[in-house]
Amino acid sequence: MFNLDLTMQQQLLLAGITVVLAPFVGAILTGIDRRITARLQSRMGPPILQPMYDAMKLLSKGGVASHRLQIVVVWVNLLSMVICLLMMLLGQDMLVMLFVLALGSISLIIGGFSVRSPYSQLGSQREIMQMLAYEPLLIFLAVAVYLKTGTFMVSAVASQPEPLLYSMPLFVATMIIVMGIKLRKSPFDVAASHHAHQELVRGLMTEYSGTTLALIEISHWYELILLLTFLMMLWTSPWWAGVVLALLCYFAVILIDNITARMTWNWTVKIGWHLGVPLSLANLILLYLIRR
Repeated sequence: MFNLDLTMQQQLLLAGITVVLAPFVGAILTGIDRRITARLQSRMGPPILQPMYDAMKLLSKGGVASHRLQIVVVWVNLLSMVICLLMMLLGQDMLVMLFVLALGSISLIIGGFSVRSPYSQLGSQREIMQMLAYEPLLIFLAVAVYLKTGTFMVSAVASQPEPLLYSMPLFVATMIIVMGIKLRKSPFDVAASHHAHQELVRGLMTEYSGTTLALIEISHWYELILLLTFLMMLWTSPWWAGVVLALLCYFAVILIDNITARMTWNWTVKIGWHLGVPLSLANLILLYLIRR
């Protein structure tokens, strides 16, 4: 993720290269997701690079939008993901990062409300409820990092004598919940979904097509990599252990997606508050007792 032994120039270069490569890695992981899902359903599945092919095809089409504001919010969403990932790689303030990340989600909600489509507006309403479910869990993660390191700066994580996972194991479960919601996986795909079984079709993304839809897909790949780096933060040394942890959690989300059915939006909020919040608070109490 980052290395304290590198100079600032080297960190900037490494972060820049990672930001450029991130959507390609995210697209490949999405393709692997589709292939695993297909195999679990006794299908062959599309090529692993199919998400890239789809994005290229969308980019070759005209950017038609029902409202001009949609074009603005799509770019705001993409830039917020890029900035968040860059801040993570450079070890910046985690709270500021979460605010920027929330800006991306809010921008898509505004875009959904800017059109008259009932599917889009209902999807935006549900997206707000989903934010109420996962935002507290991300904030609790930031608080846990502060209790462990004494600062909200992500760069302090690498200087810890032992991986954060040893004292923050319950946050693995809460991050799986967050990933399920943010990646629009079952049983949390209530606002939008890539699957045909979603009754809102694409929810808040219904009115997007062509270039604007491609930008949303690219933002989704950046978001996937960003969520994986949150998990990698729990085990930074050796770095490959953090990668393994992040991938195991990602495959757990894929498995849950394939063995569960879509639930209602209020059930999603209850899972976040009745399961995720107690787990987070229990781990925060553990960290507080360790500090004493």
